[in-house]
Amino acid sequence: MSAAGDVEYSFAEEQDFQQVLNICSKDDYSGLDYMGATFHRWLKEPGRLTFIARMKNRVVALESALLVDGGQTVVFQGFRVVPDLRGSGVAVALQKHVNSYIRHHYPEVSAVRISRGDQPPPQTLAKYRLIAKEAILSLCCEATNLGPFVAELQSRLSCQADAPPGGGPVTLNQQQVETLILTNHVISNLLPGKTIINDWEPLKPVEANLEVLRRRSLVWIADREVEPTVISLCTAPYAVPYRHDALRININIFGHSLSSVCAVFLAQLEALLPSLQGYLILHTYVDPAVWSGLRQFCQNNANVSFFKDYWEEVILEKDL
Repeated sequence: MSAAGDVEYSFAEEQDFQQVLNICSKDDYSGLDYMGATFHRWLKEPGRLTFIARMKNRVVALESALLVDGGQTVVFQGFRVVPDLRGSGVAVALQKHVNSYIRHHYPEVSAVRISRGDQPPPQTLAKYRLIAKEAILSLCCEATNLGPFVAELQSRLSCQADAPPGGGPVTLNQQQVETLILTNHVISNLLPGKTIINDWEPLKPVEANLEVLRRRSLVWIADREVEPTVISLCTAPYAVPYRHDALRININIFGHSLSSVCAVFLAQLEALLPSLQGYLILHTYVDPAVWSGLRQFCQNNANVSFFKDYWEEVILEKDL
């Protein structure tokens, strides 16, 4: 353990869990904070370093760093500072410590990548390059309302004149995914900024990152097996503090054809149907150009509401 002033730094451990949760305000992420669902997994994940800062034996900040792209890039995730110390300099001190540690122990890392919601402040944009952008459609409902919602969308899709041709969306096995995601067709035509984005986790489409994707238990659906116009991934549902039975689900859809985006979105919902209970909050990430069309497609009479209006996720990168 090293100390700078009255702040001490170390790697997070299992016994820090409750103190880490205490860092998070109930208002953070609109009640959808993922830390409770990811902390234990992060501590065991290969290539991940999870740092905490302490003051007087109290955990006051956290930052996690995942080595990706074959060790050439670090993705920073989960940055947290306890509410009463925000703006006190603790954040800057922890980030300096993390950057210094990575430079010293992982000299092959040449870039830092982060995800941010909505418009980052000018001081952040001045330090980073904009790599990609996705628009987010947020829906919420009781799990019992998802079936009627899906049925309503199925009826709507079948009536659309521009419904995608062929046999409809296909669920891809792991081998199909790993072949498709590395093709020039998908990389150049579908992926935003030539980046695979999974639940705010940006990865280059390179073979070294396939193992990271395998760990995520994703459901992959495309509009067709060969040269798809749309490919999507969906995370496994995970608990969030919004409500005692709330589950957060993230669907990333890559492609620009609105009709195919709608069809693949519906197929992802159909895949979710058998297993869900409780209250659902679904974030669907799409090309900004198709957001309004997807929102219109999702207007319904099945008691599924829009959780949040238009917002964006941006992927930023800088040299380390």
